[in-house]
Amino acid sequence: MSETAPKTILLTGSSGTIGTRLAERLIERGFDCIAADIVPNRWSRIVNKKTIHVDLRDARATLKKLPRAVDLIMHLASHARVYNLIQEPRLAFENVQTTGNILEYARERSISRLMFASSREVYGTLDKKQTHHGETDVNIERCENPYAASKIAGEAFMHAYKRCFGLRPVLFRFSNVYGRYDISDRIIPTFIKLMRRNKDVTIFGRNKQMDFTYIDDVVDGVIDSLSHFSVIEGKSINLATGSGTSLHELAGLIRRETNATSKIIMKPHRIGEVIAHVADISAAKKLLRFKSKTSIEDGIKKTVAWYLENT
Repeated sequence: MSETAPKTILLTGSSGTIGTRLAERLIERGFDCIAADIVPNRWSRIVNKKTIHVDLRDARATLKKLPRAVDLIMHLASHARVYNLIQEPRLAFENVQTTGNILEYARERSISRLMFASSREVYGTLDKKQTHHGETDVNIERCENPYAASKIAGEAFMHAYKRCFGLRPVLFRFSNVYGRYDISDRIIPTFIKLMRRNKDVTIFGRNKQMDFTYIDDVVDGVIDSLSHFSVIEGKSINLATGSGTSLHELAGLIRRETNATSKIIMKPHRIGEVIAHVADISAAKKLLRFKSKTSIEDGIKKTVAWYLENT
């Protein structure tokens, strides 16, 4: 079924890591990108000029400040640090509140197309022998942490609004996205920060492996999906590499790129953290012809180079 491609796109969470790069690419490709975030964009002057400063936890402000007419919403805004939400669970409730306010904004403004940034965290930890997760593997009884719960709740609301109000959602499950514009305490920027000073790094969980996905691959996948919207609406889709990297291997790659002498210290697994995840990306390949182009080696090389130049 053919339909008019979106021209005006509202992007929430536009000052974040993925949001900044996604906004840049949308603008480069000629879309009218309206950015929305609670804080200014520190990385891109162009994106910052297009940013509406709004607290999406405030339902009234969300309706008042966001534009009346857009063709599609990309909802990325959330508290996204897993361990932070274990320490402060109220932040997970704010994720649900923000998503609810965006859904109500879409309903009030009759905006049907919405892309939701979910996470590989929704899969939790399966048994010790299973690391690969397909889209149907979500089970709320395996929910590991409040952040995962907030994303599962967000996905459920997307489907509820689809059935009750005609929303046409697409749910993208991202997996350990890394690259430029990330100076948070996530594992990759943390290891780079420590190793450039030859300080030791700590890994919590000897057997941990994750599907680390370079930011440009994810962003290109999201934008390319706009031309396939009618095919993927209502679906959950993993956007990742489809291959796993152990945290020990990851640390070794960063140590090599930073020419560090840092030691890698192993400690026990921390509560609430997923032990292993590799995404099954067969749906993305079939429906979107998606392919992750950046190897973990090349991605880490690019990320370290950006970090050393910009921080």
